[in-house]
Amino acid sequence: MEEGVKQKVEAQEKDVREGVEQEPAVQEILSGRQEPAAQRESVGQQEASGKAAPSSQVFLPDAILGLFRQEKKDIRMYSPLALAYMGDAIYDLVIRTMVVAKANMPAHKLHHLTVQYVSARAQSEIIQALLEAGVLTEEEQYIYRRGRNAKPHTMAKNATIADYKRATGFEALCGYLYLTGHMERLLELVRTGIRLIWE
Repeated sequence: MEEGVKQKVEAQEKDVREGVEQEPAVQEILSGRQEPAAQRESVGQQEASGKAAPSSQVFLPDAILGLFRQEKKDIRMYSPLALAYMGDAIYDLVIRTMVVAKANMPAHKLHHLTVQYVSARAQSEIIQALLEAGVLTEEEQYIYRRGRNAKPHTMAKNATIADYKRATGFEALCGYLYLTGHMERLLELVRTGIRLIWE
């Protein structure tokens, strides 16, 4: 069964790569033809005027790689720990965005609030809640297990080994979803996990 999930993941990654190469919004950004942000209408302005919002969205990893003239690699070539490294940054960005939007306060207080969500223990609780609720797909569970079972080179200071491994699996899943263009799914999982634990 796991082999079937692996083949599905590989096929999906291929579809994402091929789709991104044809993505008009990415090509416009990379070629410099996209209008400056000040000249574009916001989605709210478009809805108010009756215009339809554009259907294409920018695939951020490809836009970044293109602007810095980096070659895109096959996601299957990334180790689970490389996915976790990326996932750590993306998850942290999501949480920091949420915390800053809730309250305008000194940075040390923002940091204190953020740590409640980004610690290895908190991430471990989130992924456990998601697994128990049965909201992860088979492929998401496969990616999570790859990250959880990877041999880390360091350990968190204030977490058990089990919490650290689960957190690494969660971060690997976040990194995978980001790099394959499934940011909406990533945000949905983070929101669901937070609600299951803290609300």
